[in-house]
Amino acid sequence: MRKDGWKNIAFWIIVTEAVGAFSGWLSREGVQLYAQQINKPPFSPPGIVFPIAWAVLYALMGYGASVIDRSPEGQARTKALTVYLVQLGFNFFWSLIFFNGQWYGFAFFWLAALWALVFVMIRRFSKVDVWAARLQWPYLAWLTFAGYLNLGVWLLN
Repeated sequence: MRKDGWKNIAFWIIVTEAVGAFSGWLSREGVQLYAQQINKPPFSPPGIVFPIAWAVLYALMGYGASVIDRSPEGQARTKALTVYLVQLGFNFFWSLIFFNGQWYGFAFFWLAALWALVFVMIRRFSKVDVWAARLQWPYLAWLTFAGYLNLGVWLLN
């Protein structure tokens, strides 16, 4: 694939959105159980907020990855994209651990590892393209909020 233009941008956004959508699809029954039976901490948003927020975040993530992918080849770019793919894998499995497995404590520590990976990814991205790194800050902020929610669910259930 040629690494310039809208095809590259579309590729990264579609791949990233697809990872999130597939994870969401696999955990849909667990999400329904969560919505109906689980005690939630204060400031838990309505369920509709999550797919909207994640769709926006995945688009920002994918666009940022495309910026990195289209940058000049080198070790910094390779490391940044590697961390991106690893954190995307961690992101995929969190929903399965939390919603399907209902392993709230394990999910909290998994989320902490994901948070650290995203922090490292932002640092790696910033060595290649500062704008691409800045696009990831909303993701890290959302993961921080998700950490609060995850911890609250763990403690309340």
